[in-house]
Amino acid sequence: MSNTYKSGSHNKYLLQYHLIFVCKYRRKLLSSPNIASDIKGLSIEYCQKHNVIIHYMETDKDHIHYMIETTPNINLSNMVRTMKNITILELRKQTGLSQSQFAKEFHIQLKTLQSWEQGWRNTPECILYMVQKILELEERK
Repeated sequence: MSNTYKSGSHNKYLLQYHLIFVCKYRRKLLSSPNIASDIKGLSIEYCQKHNVIIHYMETDKDHIHYMIETTPNINLSNMVRTMKNITILELRKQTGLSQSQFAKEFHIQLKTLQSWEQGWRNTPECILYMVQKILELEERK
């Protein structure tokens, strides 16, 4: 991790954040190695697209740690919200189902699913947990 200040045209900065995303009620949602590695991969993809440097990232059973570095033009709260909501979209893509098929399969209203995927509302962890467990059970068959 570098502690070297960066310079813009009118500023000098060093913005490093230690973020911890904790599962609601400390549920052990990240205990599966597949889920943890998928989330790490998605995080790396997202950060590369948005010019965010990940210095350190580690998962435990109920939380994930990030040590990131950003530029001043990055809105941290929007970035965190997007990173949290990207999971339901990726779960749906893993199934290969359309939004309407996914909503019908998991008994979720279509408008609710769309609002989760577009970041208007946060996806409840219990829904993520339920969908992940169902997908894991289907993989075992």
